[in-house]
Amino acid sequence: MPSTEERVRALIGEHLEVDGQPVDSSLPLSSTLVDLGVPSQDIVAFAKVVGEEFGVTYAPQDFAEITNVGKLIEFLDARAA
Repeated sequence: MPSTEERVRALIGEHLEVDGQPVDSSLPLSSTLVDLGVPSQDIVAFAKVVGEEFGVTYAPQDFAEITNVGKLIEFLDARAA
């Protein structure tokens, strides 16, 4: 079974684009989606995709507090435990 990191990276590559190009899923875990240039409405939609994929629910402010991809993975792992 793929790890949380592998699953998140796959979702990034499948669902996020900047200027019509897919976001490189091999990005450093310290990267933020905002810094990569992902539009805010796409980040909101991505949060929903992540929630559905991992079967987690969270308040919008929870997702806003996740500052980078690594923190997202930590958040998801903590919810799964």
